Amino acid sequence: MSKLWLLYGATGYSGKLIAQQAIRQGLQPILAGRSTAVYELATSLGLSARVFDLADRKATLAALQGIDLVLNCAGPFSATAQAMIKACLARKAHYLDITGEIAVFEYAHSQHDEAREQGIVLCPGVGFDVIPTDCMAAALKETLPDACELMLGFDTASGLSPGTLKSMIEALPLGGMVRQDGRIIGVPLGYKIRTVDFGFGLKSAVTIPWGDISTAYRTTGIPNIETYIAIPKTVAYLMRYSNWTRGLLKRPAVQRFLKRCIEQWVKGPDAEQRATLRTAVWGQARNEHGDICSARIETDNGYALTITGALALTQHLLGSAPAQGGHYTPAKLCGWRLIETLPGSGKMQISILPSTSTAV
Repeated sequence: MSKLWLLYGATGYSGKLIAQQAIRQGLQPILAGRSTAVYELATSLGLSARVFDLADRKATLAALQGIDLVLNCAGPFSATAQAMIKACLARKAHYLDITGEIAVFEYAHSQHDEAREQGIVLCPGVGFDVIPTDCMAAALKETLPDACELMLGFDTASGLSPGTLKSMIEALPLGGMVRQDGRIIGVPLGYKIRTVDFGFGLKSAVTIPWGDISTAYRTTGIPNIETYIAIPKTVAYLMRYSNWTRGLLKRPAVQRFLKRCIEQWVKGPDAEQRATLRTAVWGQARNEHGDICSARIETDNGYALTITGALALTQHLLGSAPAQGGHYTPAKLCGWRLIETLPGSGKMQISILPSTSTAV
């Protein structure tokens, strides 16, 4: 008997692209969302649809009746992930999403024991957030098993979708984050600035609170983790100066205003941009002896990778779920070579330098 899966947030930027690609791959998701606009999309693609608001638990549980897997594409995930995970646990449906939000990863991990008991998989972050960096973290750990420090980052010219920008707006008042001695700690925006060759040449990079602060720790156990993005140095210093305005950004009225602006003006990268704008991913691990292991890989545009990555993980779970349920990261679920199998990805390039050398 074929398994049923539901794509929630189907009318959003990423959700619509994933639905369209699913059809091309011969998949038949049930499209869902809180707006009746999902019916129009479903009709155009020849699919069925269900409309429900995650704030209504009874309606959510009814909508998940008979569903084997949910792929949540409705961001910001701070508003959707927890309710959907609870519903999936109740209905014994696997849960995937495309978040990059640290709080969502930490919540999913907190539900590990119940997910294992129910025999279902919770695996948030099955898009660009965080497949490439998670796979790189696993590869670095495999190459340097005694690593105690990990840095990960990326260089991309990709535009941003409305959902991604909304998540960023919500996160700005929280400042930055790193993992230090096994614990997630808050740091100022623009906490560290360094020069890195991600794969497109030397560039300035700044720390950001990327999802790997949570996921890479679950994948590798490495206790000290920082995540970076390539960005002009002037912008990195502006991030530092913006720490003075974080109090203002916390105000609900300011958050609502900024999100309305995003809804009105931001559309996300178009098909040509997704096809041509590449991403370079870099990582570096260090052990207590000072040995360094570096890795690089070039991948598709982040949104193109999110489409193929989310569907690859969906098919993996529908076809061959792990023997045990629980919380997983993409690399823990499929192995670090997952990234090399996705369209547009190259091969992971890994090098080891002795403790007398330096690397960027």
